[in-house]
Amino acid sequence: MGEVRKLQKKLRQIENLEIKINLSPEEKFKISRKAELRSRLAELQLQLSGPQQTLGIVGDGNKEKMKRQVQHALETLPSQTPPAAKILKGETESKAAGTPEPAARQRVVAPPAGSEVPPQSRDKSGCSPEQLLQQEEAEFSTLKTSWEKARFRLRLLEGHSDIVTSVVAVDNLVVSGSRDTTVKVWHVPTATEQKNLGGHTGGVTCLSVPPPEYCKKLAWSLSLSDKERFILSGSADSHVKIWALSIGQCVKSIYTFNVVTALCFAPEGDGYIITGSDGGKVQAWSWHTFQNCQSVNAHQEAVSSIQSQGPLVFSGSVEGGVSVWENQCSDREPLKLLHHWSGQVTGISGGSDGRLKLSPRGDRVFLAYGRAWIKILHWRTGMISRLTNHSSITGVTDCVHQTGGLLIGSCYDLANGESSLNLFSLPQCRYLASLSWPDAPRILCFATWTTGSGDHRWVTGGRDLIVWEQLPSSGKQRSDVTVKRDFGMESTLLESEGDTEEDEETDDYEDNEDEGTGGGGARPEGGEEGASGSWLRCVLQ
Repeated sequence: MGEVRKLQKKLRQIENLEIKINLSPEEKFKISRKAELRSRLAELQLQLSGPQQTLGIVGDGNKEKMKRQVQHALETLPSQTPPAAKILKGETESKAAGTPEPAARQRVVAPPAGSEVPPQSRDKSGCSPEQLLQQEEAEFSTLKTSWEKARFRLRLLEGHSDIVTSVVAVDNLVVSGSRDTTVKVWHVPTATEQKNLGGHTGGVTCLSVPPPEYCKKLAWSLSLSDKERFILSGSADSHVKIWALSIGQCVKSIYTFNVVTALCFAPEGDGYIITGSDGGKVQAWSWHTFQNCQSVNAHQEAVSSIQSQGPLVFSGSVEGGVSVWENQCSDREPLKLLHHWSGQVTGISGGSDGRLKLSPRGDRVFLAYGRAWIKILHWRTGMISRLTNHSSITGVTDCVHQTGGLLIGSCYDLANGESSLNLFSLPQCRYLASLSWPDAPRILCFATWTTGSGDHRWVTGGRDLIVWEQLPSSGKQRSDVTVKRDFGMESTLLESEGDTEEDEETDDYEDNEDEGTGGGGARPEGGEEGASGSWLRCVLQ
């Protein structure tokens, strides 16, 4: 396993280095060894695990009969994210009642066949636990079948000259930000570039879309149409820019004094722009005055992700820490820290490789951190669950996203360069299917929306910007996407009290000496070689 871990580390470094624009001779030599290292890693994996077939095209009758080996628990959360008021109310109630048992540990035990179910064991609908389990299984089976028949058309959006770091969707438009310093607006029905928004002098790192009601307030103040939509962009040039989409102009530029690595819009009160910096700072800016309301040194390292959920704001950092804030809608210091969970608690300490991305849902936060799993933080209690997103430890999860009752995790295999999207049902987090296509690029960012008829529209970014258009399941048009099922992922949530053995192994080798890379050169001072291999640093360069 020691050699496997070293090879994984080298391949992770190579994948990150390939994102950089300017490479040193030593870095070029490392990249040249990519095929050799992949071949050796595949050979070692075969020796360790033996040949086995775990990935199959859906529709294979024999494989579809395979049953789950682990009993699945009913999830206690509702199928939709609860209203904002209930989120904070639930925290107060949980404190009064004591710390509840985490959802991943709860089990619903069906009574013996033929026995009567006590009235108190039935839910409000009058169903017994056994009936609830049967109903859930039937709903999941229907959902799984529908995704096995899913068909998509893929269209490439060409125009950026460098990697796409962030994407958002607004009505029939897709907005993308790139390290080439531009923000581009795309018309989805025609897959054409509509506007090129130039003005940043550094790479664009993040985008956010204010809700229509907040756009209307700003539009009135600028004497624009009340239907105007605005986009926020953050950049390595330390600016946040506000763009009016219809006119394609920057209407406001905020200098933050820090490289902006993450941002979100908090739709509470008069509205706030929340930014994160490369130094770990979280800042709040008034949507009304565009003045700084608060500046907090919240994290030890760069803030890599910020998301809002009702009155709550979640920030995640590359050192693995996650903070939960309550937006109190005040003119001064609106963010009140509710919880901070360190990298030791999340089990990501030193292992995110500059790629921690979060997606909150109710009491849980889904964490993508550059490994084969998606961590699930129960943010009220600090308990951690783990969801398998790749059947091999060579898998890398770059981003995680939710849309309706669906959890989507990107997956990239370091050993063979294959990329896919894995789908899970919510709130149970049960694996549905994997979507892939020939020569699929690594997916670094993701956005979704649905049409009026309920069909899915997705956009993925990285080296390529691709729009996914769901096709009718009964149509004759050929699908560009292959639906597969990875039976190695047929498992329920894994509970953990801190790092599991696998996490300890993968986190450990990140700091190992990168032996055998050739060149014979001395390592730069201050650990710069490790820093140069960080995904976030490579994106900013």
